[in-house]
Amino acid sequence: MAGGSGAETAARPTRAERAYLRLGLDQPGGKLPLFDSRGQRISEQTIRACLRRGWAEPWFKNPLAPDWLVCRLTAAGAEAVRASTLRSEPAAP
Repeated sequence: MAGGSGAETAARPTRAERAYLRLGLDQPGGKLPLFDSRGQRISEQTIRACLRRGWAEPWFKNPLAPDWLVCRLTAAGAEAVRASTLRSEPAAP
């Protein structure tokens, strides 16, 4: 990939990024939520970091809340979650 984006997409997601991206794995179209399971808004910093790394992409603009980032999971994002989950699991005895 040109412009060094390959190095960024090869990076491992942080715990917050992984938790956010994981929410899109089972959603239609990979839709990523604006709020977590406790009703707290997902950090804009987390969302923007995932966008920069190519793990999420903008889906559509909400005309009622134009400042909200409505995104969906990319194939690279799904792979980053799966790869980091495999690396973080303890080895079997």
